Amino acid sequence: MPVSDYSQLNAFLDYLQFEKRYSRHTLIAYQGDLEQFFKHLEQFDQPALEQITAGMVKTWLASIKEYDDLASKSINRKISALKSFFKYQMRLGLLKVSPMTMVISPKAKKRLPVFVAEQDMDTLFAAVEFPDDWNGRTQRLVMQLFYQTGMRLSELIQLKQSQLDPGSKQVKVLGKGNKERIIPVEGNLLQELAVYMQDRPKQLAGPAYVFTTEKGRPLQPRTVYAFVKKYLAMVTTVQKKSPHILRHSFATHLMNHGADLNAVKELLGHSSLAATQVYTHNSIEKLKDTFNKAHPKA
Repeated sequence: MPVSDYSQLNAFLDYLQFEKRYSRHTLIAYQGDLEQFFKHLEQFDQPALEQITAGMVKTWLASIKEYDDLASKSINRKISALKSFFKYQMRLGLLKVSPMTMVISPKAKKRLPVFVAEQDMDTLFAAVEFPDDWNGRTQRLVMQLFYQTGMRLSELIQLKQSQLDPGSKQVKVLGKGNKERIIPVEGNLLQELAVYMQDRPKQLAGPAYVFTTEKGRPLQPRTVYAFVKKYLAMVTTVQKKSPHILRHSFATHLMNHGADLNAVKELLGHSSLAATQVYTHNSIEKLKDTFNKAHPKA
C-alpha cells in the first residue's frame, strides 16, 4: 500500500497526539513535513512503505534546501518527523528497517540565548509603573511569574489555582508531554497572587485559571506577547522581546549566580542536559570578565 493514501499518516498523528502527548504546534509541523514528503514520492510511482529508500529521502531534503533555502534547524525538524514516522511503522511491524538510518542530520549552529540584564529586570519591577487596574495587575504578576519560574508561555496561561501551593512556596507546572515539575516561588509573590485571585471576575466558566482578562476569560498568547514586548522595551534594547526571553533570563541569571546545571535543567523542564548547557556560555563569559578585571596578570 503506498503511503500516499495518508491512512498511515493519520494513524501516526493520532499516536503522537493521544499517546505521546505532542503539542498542537508540533503536530501541525510534523503533518506538513510528512505531507510534503509524500508529495515528493509521487515521482517514484507511489512506492509502498517498504520501498522507500534513503536516496528518496535525501533527494527530497536536497530539493527543499535548494529551493526553499531552509536553515539547518528546519531541515533537522523534517528529518525528526520522518525518523519518528518510520520508527512508529517499525513498532507496528509494518517495516523492518528504517530508511533514516542512512540519513545524517546537518549540524545546526548553536545560537546563544538572548536575555535581559539583571539590572534591567530590577528596573522593570522597581521603576516601571503598571496601570492600577485589573489588566495592569495581571500584566505585572505575569511578568513576575515568568521571571521567577522560567515557565513557558503555554504553561503560564494554562496555570490553574490548584497548581499553586503557598504552604510549600511552590507551583506545580504541567509541561511538554504532560510532564509535571515543581518550581519554587517567592512567598511574597504567592501572597500577591492569592489576593489577585480573590478579586478575580466571577463569570469565568470551567477550570479556575490563575490569570484571566477583566471579563474572566483565560489569557490569549498574542495578548501576553504584546504586553511583554511593551514592558521589556521600556528597560532593555535586546532585539527580541518575548515571554521566552524572560525564560532565558531566568536560566541565565541562575547560572550566573552559581546554580547547578542539573537543577536548572529540572526547573526548566528540559528533557536533556544538552538543551540547558547553552546557558553556561554566559556564566563562563562572566567568569572571564571577573578574571580580566581582578587578576594582576590578566
